[in-house]
Amino acid sequence: MTDTRVLFWDIDGTLLTTKRAGVFALEEAAREVCGRSPDFAKLRTAGLTDHEVAVLAIRECGGEASPEVASAFLRAYERHLPERLGWRRGGPLPGVVAILEQLEDRPDVVSLLLTGNTPAGAKAKLEHYGLARYFAGGAFCIDGDDRPTIARRALSVAAEHAGEAVEPDRLFVIGDTPHDVDAGNGIGARTVAVASGSYTLAELSAYDPWLALEKLPSPSRFRELLMLDG
Repeated sequence: MTDTRVLFWDIDGTLLTTKRAGVFALEEAAREVCGRSPDFAKLRTAGLTDHEVAVLAIRECGGEASPEVASAFLRAYERHLPERLGWRRGGPLPGVVAILEQLEDRPDVVSLLLTGNTPAGAKAKLEHYGLARYFAGGAFCIDGDDRPTIARRALSVAAEHAGEAVEPDRLFVIGDTPHDVDAGNGIGARTVAVASGSYTLAELSAYDPWLALEKLPSPSRFRELLMLDG
């Protein structure tokens, strides 16, 4: 077994905020595929995969969310997302860049993604906000995937980057929703819940994360809490 520690990061609400600019791309996709858009402000989409958001939107519009229609929705969303991200002043959340910079040159720590974003959606966001360089890859939402499926794929991704299987106590999943905690717990990882999104610390703590934080701490405190220097 490897000594490498693998950190899997969620994107939206954990690494960054688009200030809901992504909703503009979702609305455009809904208009293209469904002929109209639902009121996304009334839909609780935090923690859902992009596929699940597409299915929810299509059904809200009265359509049938077949695999073909959901795929068409996602491709339209991906086309519009890079431009729409510039419509709001989003960016990395507090503490994110400082932590990633300190981990960047560590040969014993690998930062990857475990996200409900599609590969193209994740790429657009990370490149737009200058975070792409910190991540060697990850596990993403391929059409139809749910969080448990993505999380199971993450185990293979971790092994690929570490060179061999990673022990659960050296695998961390960092996210801001109960969905992230459940996904990480489901694969035996140490789950780090950060109340930087739409869920409170108390709400996240109820899902039994390994560690619950109000916000990301300083890089040194982050390394201490995750025992990355031991």
